[in-house]
Amino acid sequence: MKRLASLFPDTMFTRLFGLAVAALLTTHLVMTSLFLFFEPPREPPPPPASTARASAPPLLASTPLRHAPPPPRSHFPPAFWLGQLLTLAIMSLVAWYGARRLARPIQHLTHAAALLGDNLQAPPVQETGPRETRQAARLFNRMQDKLRLQMAERSRFLAAVSHDLRTPLTRIRLRCAQLDDAALQARLGKDIDDMAAMLDATLAYLRDDAKEEAWQWLNVTALLQAMAEDAEELGHRVQVSGHADRVYTLPASLRRCLENLLENAMRYGGGAAEITLQRQDGELRIDIHDHGPGIPEAQLDVVFEPFVRLEESRNRHTGGTGLGLSISREAARRLGGSLTLFNAAEGGLTARLTLPLDHGAALYRN
Repeated sequence: MKRLASLFPDTMFTRLFGLAVAALLTTHLVMTSLFLFFEPPREPPPPPASTARASAPPLLASTPLRHAPPPPRSHFPPAFWLGQLLTLAIMSLVAWYGARRLARPIQHLTHAAALLGDNLQAPPVQETGPRETRQAARLFNRMQDKLRLQMAERSRFLAAVSHDLRTPLTRIRLRCAQLDDAALQARLGKDIDDMAAMLDATLAYLRDDAKEEAWQWLNVTALLQAMAEDAEELGHRVQVSGHADRVYTLPASLRRCLENLLENAMRYGGGAAEITLQRQDGELRIDIHDHGPGIPEAQLDVVFEPFVRLEESRNRHTGGTGLGLSISREAARRLGGSLTLFNAAEGGLTARLTLPLDHGAALYRN
């Protein structure tokens, strides 16, 4: 059953084509049965007159008359069957073409719906095909425009609020400088710095979320090697193993995602990290492994929430605002992939970025 399902997937094209072929086969079978059933019997040719007189025995009065057997029915000639096969082949080809044309708008709509979950800036669906599919595509494009406007309005609102908060923070910083207690002044200054860092991270997050970016070909191996060289110049140890060909992706989003993951690995892994590239089953896997304390299993998904920091190993005193993993996961989704965290068996934490290679290739073909 699984092999049959792989050969004939349950799609709209398969159903339309199967229905057309079944109708053609049924029509041919019915017509052939009617010909066989209602065909008139074939009359045998009459024998020559001389032969009939010579071979005919004398009729005896006492000999009873026998009924002649019914003449045999004729069989279809080979030309008839050849014509049937050619007609069936031509009609099947026409049915295949028609089913493909009818199913193509639905396939485009399905592909656009998959892209919408990853990128609101995806191109609109072409309004082609029958009236029903054109109407569905028109409604889908309208829904995409409304979602894009709502997300842009949300980003503008949050950016305005984050920007306006800088004014009271500046006043608090000036008043804090007037305090006589040096210890209290230092604690308040640290809190103000933390709030300013969170505001900067929020603005950067919103700018990245609302930014329109073009898909381009990118050499991922060269990108990771350049990032490793930059980290080594700062005194960190980063090793890159494996190789990946060019991928069709969003370069800025992919770079920011990898930079956040590598920064976390070096920050919590003692300044050392290992990057592994692997292509498998039509996917590109990028593993960034550190040798830090790891994360409790129950909190592996919680750390992806904005402004979430673990108090034991990833607290505010070690740096960070709790937005790095959120930005990385959103970037992975925008690229059509996924980001997961898991504790390695030999210790440390591994961040795995999985990018489907056919996702970008399909966008490039379209």
